[in-house]
Amino acid sequence: MDLEPHPSPPADLATRQLPIRSFRSPWFRSHRIERGALHFGRSGGERFDAPRRQFGVLYLGRDAHSAFIETFGRHGSRQQVTLSQLQERALAQIESAGLLRLVDLTGRGLARIGADARLATGNYKISQAWALALHDHPASPDGIYYRSRHDPGRRCAAIFDRASASLTARTLGSLADRANGPTLADLLDTYAFGLILG
Repeated sequence: MDLEPHPSPPADLATRQLPIRSFRSPWFRSHRIERGALHFGRSGGERFDAPRRQFGVLYLGRDAHSAFIETFGRHGSRQQVTLSQLQERALAQIESAGLLRLVDLTGRGLARIGADARLATGNYKISQAWALALHDHPASPDGIYYRSRHDPGRRCAAIFDRASASLTARTLGSLADRANGPTLADLLDTYAFGLILG
C-alpha cells in the first residue's frame, strides 16, 4: 500500500494550463431537507472545502447513484441505510443556466498539473490546499470534477460559490417517498445496501 502523501500544489500552478472541461446539466444532490439543495458549505470539513473558509462549495453528483453513494457510502463496512435517514434528506436535480467550467481530475490532465488520483481519496488537508489553488488560478474555473471515492466509476463535482447565480434546484423528494421507490430499489441493489425500517 502506498502511504506516501499526495504532493502539495506546485509553486508554478498559476502558470500551468488547467485541464478544464465544460459540462451541461443536470446534476444531482442528496441534501438535508432543512438546508436546501443549493447549500455552499464553509465548514472546512469536506474534501474540497476552502481550508480557511475563503469560499463556499456545493457538492454534486453526475447522477442519482453518485449523489447517493457519496452521502451514504461513508459508513464503511456498514452497508445499510435507515428509513429515517432517507426521510431526513431529499434528492434534487440541479440545473445551470450555462456550461460549468470544471477542472477535470478524472484523467490524464492530472499529470499536467502535478497531481494524481490520490487527490480524490487521500488527506483532506492536501485536497483542500489544491481546491484553494485551483479556485485562485487565473483561469477562474467554476469548480472541480472528480471520481467518487466510494464508486470510482461515478463522477462528482465540487462547485465554487462564484457559480451560485447560475444554478437552480428542483426537488425530487425524499428517497423514502413512494414516487421514488424504483430509484431507491435500484440504488440499494447497485450498492448491496440493506434498508432498515426504523
